[in-house]
Amino acid sequence: MNKVWLITGASSGFGRAIAEAALADGDVVVGAVRRPEVLDDLVAAHPDQVEALRLDVADTAAAEAAVRDVVARHGRIDVLVNNAGRTHVGAFEETGEEELRALFDVHVFGPAALTRAVLPYLRKQRSGAIVQMSSMGGQLSFAGFAAYSGTKFALEGMSEALADEVREFGVKVLVVEPGAFRTGLFQAGNAGMSADSGVYAKVAETRGLVAGGDGSQPGDPAKAAALILEALAAEHTPLRLPLGDDGVSAVLGHLDQVRADVETWEKRTRATGFDA
Repeated sequence: MNKVWLITGASSGFGRAIAEAALADGDVVVGAVRRPEVLDDLVAAHPDQVEALRLDVADTAAAEAAVRDVVARHGRIDVLVNNAGRTHVGAFEETGEEELRALFDVHVFGPAALTRAVLPYLRKQRSGAIVQMSSMGGQLSFAGFAAYSGTKFALEGMSEALADEVREFGVKVLVVEPGAFRTGLFQAGNAGMSADSGVYAKVAETRGLVAGGDGSQPGDPAKAAALILEALAAEHTPLRLPLGDDGVSAVLGHLDQVRADVETWEKRTRATGFDA
């Protein structure tokens, strides 16, 4: 049976690529976007398979009604893709509370609300999947990405617990961790920037990387989307799926560093219990 996908941020980047891959499989795609007209071309090309849904993921109060509306029209939801998001650059000290909360609304509280809303239907079906679009920044971080990675770390921690909770109901959780892919994430106006204090040289380097990186990223979103569908169809879907040569290398390198730190202090850290 063809699947019904609910994809946030479906108008561009990974959201658009995943939508097109699902459509190629004959599935139905409900694209949740703030401005439905941005999906007019996709709806026109696939009038029987695509529907645009007006939804701001930061409006968590709207999540339950949106999911209920999709199920009422299509009878089910098989895959939720929490993809909507944006990047943000700023030193930890430079990033204000309002900026931080706004980023958590989009990357954590919005996906959490949609996940809560869709889970009763997936449990009842005893099938389905939740795809959390994270980043290699959900496994590691560096200067300038404190706020962004903070949201992705939170999403990944919640998703790891979620996967353990819903496995018995036949529901899969896939956390996707892309490196640099040619999406609109770094386009002028899309990347949030905290006010630059001029204090942190390494953050200035990151600002330059983001400002000059649009259009030259090595990753192909279409290939990423195809692999995401392959991973979902696998008998043993991985919990985490790093993407891109840079993403995989960064995640593996970070894991090596974590292991090295733990092993260096292992004898002493194991000896912190009460004496027998």
